[in-house]
Amino acid sequence: MSFVHSLQCKECGTQYPIEPRTICDNDFGPVEVAYDYEAMRGKVTRASIESGPRSLWRYRDLLPIEGEPRVGLRSGMTPLIKADNLAKELGVRELYVKDDSANYPTFSYKDRVVAVALTKALEFGFDTVGCASTGNLAHSVAAHAAAAGLRSFVMIPHDLEEGKVVGSLVFGPRMVKIKGNYDDVNRLCSQIADKYNWAIVNVNLRPFYTEGAKTHGFEIGEQLGWRLPRHTVVPVAGGTLLPKVYKAYQELITLGLVDDNEPRVYAAQAQGCNPVVDAIERGLNLFKPQKPHTIAKSIAIGNPADGYYVVNDVNQSGGYGASASDGEILDAVKLLARTEGIFTEPAGGTTLACAMKLIESGRIPRDETICVCITGNGLKTVEVMQDQFAQSPVIDAKLAEFDKIVQQIAEVPSGGSPRPPVTA
Repeated sequence: MSFVHSLQCKECGTQYPIEPRTICDNDFGPVEVAYDYEAMRGKVTRASIESGPRSLWRYRDLLPIEGEPRVGLRSGMTPLIKADNLAKELGVRELYVKDDSANYPTFSYKDRVVAVALTKALEFGFDTVGCASTGNLAHSVAAHAAAAGLRSFVMIPHDLEEGKVVGSLVFGPRMVKIKGNYDDVNRLCSQIADKYNWAIVNVNLRPFYTEGAKTHGFEIGEQLGWRLPRHTVVPVAGGTLLPKVYKAYQELITLGLVDDNEPRVYAAQAQGCNPVVDAIERGLNLFKPQKPHTIAKSIAIGNPADGYYVVNDVNQSGGYGASASDGEILDAVKLLARTEGIFTEPAGGTTLACAMKLIESGRIPRDETICVCITGNGLKTVEVMQDQFAQSPVIDAKLAEFDKIVQQIAEVPSGGSPRPPVTA
């Protein structure tokens, strides 16, 4: 059964039927899905969730669909890794990495939101879907649309990383590259949705699309043994994920599935595109849009649609924000790979770099539970890492030449302190 009550304006509370709608007619505020939590009590339980499928659809009672899930049947339930090696490096007691770089099928958290959005598109009777994207969303929409038998159009900035372009085209969408940044693409997609009556997942299906992001937070709570981390660091692009992770935590608390430990959420952005963090640091409720200039292209959105709500939820939770330079982002990508064997794209490097700053500043205590949210896979953005490593040696296929390499490594270790030579 569905526990969806209505669509409701986040500003004035006006309610609307469940339909493709983004804004309120009265005040142009965004609308979101409202649920009947009283009806859920006693029906949505730990046991009911645990008996569900090993996918994000185990939380279907907390998602805005009417019938059976039709898209993304293997998406979600990504690893929550207890990152002991990284924790030791950072000097913290308990650190977790929620790793959506392993999400199915396109290795980013976008597989969550697209699964819900396209299921809803099918319920509404759309035959064509699309998106405005900085890469990961285009990849996910193209893949899920192919599996669902839907026609898809993906609109992207003209200068995206080639891995994300090819990774989308292989699924057969109509791709359109648009001169400009994401904000330019998004404005055009709003016009496209109106003219062609297509399901643009992050435009006229946005209320349903964003609800899929809650499953990232639901999984963290369940995978921690039905408890919440005290501190969660989340990357901010359009502002979808952080408010929905916070909403997920509050829904778990409301339904009595976890104890209320007053969880705090923290915003992570690149210094080259940090309108939300800038507002948080200045103590402002409203952010000033920026023109992006950063290697972290998947989160390079200068005018985030839900940026206001990111600021609000961060402040309400008692969290904060931080931003990282491109150099700090690349260093964090390498650190996460070296300590935990996770290769993330620059967005994940941003999140870890910002978490490190928040820990160092004392904003996040070292002795409390911390979760860092990784949202995309580094194999999509290998270009940014190509100049980060020394050239590998090329030798003849002779053991004596290999011995020389080993001897050099022994004499000049990466840590800088001498080591005895390796012997047989």
